Amino acid sequence: MKPRIGITLGDPAGVGPEVVQAACASGTLSNAFDYEVIGEVAQTLPGEPSRESAKQSLEALERAVAMVQAGEIQAVVTGPVSKAQLHHVGFDFPGQTEFFAARTGTENFAMCLTGGALTVALVTAHVPLKDVVSLLVPEEIVRVGGLLAEFLRKRTGSLPRIAVAGLNPHAGEQGAMGREEIEIVFPAVQILRERWKDRATFSDPVSPDTVFCRAVAGEFDAVLCLYHDQGLIPLKLHAFDQGVNVTLGLPFPRTSPDHGTAFDIAGKGLARPDSMIAAIRLAGELLRGGVFENLWE
Repeated sequence: MKPRIGITLGDPAGVGPEVVQAACASGTLSNAFDYEVIGEVAQTLPGEPSRESAKQSLEALERAVAMVQAGEIQAVVTGPVSKAQLHHVGFDFPGQTEFFAARTGTENFAMCLTGGALTVALVTAHVPLKDVVSLLVPEEIVRVGGLLAEFLRKRTGSLPRIAVAGLNPHAGEQGAMGREEIEIVFPAVQILRERWKDRATFSDPVSPDTVFCRAVAGEFDAVLCLYHDQGLIPLKLHAFDQGVNVTLGLPFPRTSPDHGTAFDIAGKGLARPDSMIAAIRLAGELLRGGVFENLWE
């Protein structure tokens, strides 16, 4: 039997259903896999999110977890959901990343996005910007850096070159613009270099206003970012229509497009399926390459 990839529709009032349908009809998906769409659009109008549409999106997520744990599917691609709407129906997670980690008992996980010539992983993700510094500890930088290195090593089969973004302008300018690079980030880099000796390279903290240009130019394979928008703004600017979100650390591939529900254009024929196509194709690539091991197969 072919490996099967499950695809959730996301919030059915958003663009999820139409980009999933367009992706499946595009003729660009590999025939090495079977595909199963999970979710429904009953009693939902495009562009009109409701408790019912949020409930349907949550039910699809729960169904996807049950299916992958039962071995009915081997990877999950998730359509975009509204976190605000989901919170009204009992969804007690910052996002889908944290949902899948909790449902699978995964404690060591991270959010990674890849598209075009850029791959980024986030040390802190769905938290307010004011909380980032208090959450930014060497142990978390080391943990996420290790997940990123392992993902790149398995995906490419080569020694990954990882840039570590600084937090402050000019990466702190040797303490003149902040000491987080000196007291938090560089100590973590030293630990990463020791733990990943001969298997990955990590840069000193790099000024965040130049690191992404250097990565796109080919100097680095990925950038370890310290907070959500530090990584996602350049990724979406560089490759919005091809960007894919990957949850590192899960026992199976889980990907998603890098865009949201786009309620304002839902049902108008304006949504492009490129990112959904990229997410489905990457799930297949990760399955074929054995980057994730499904513990429930």
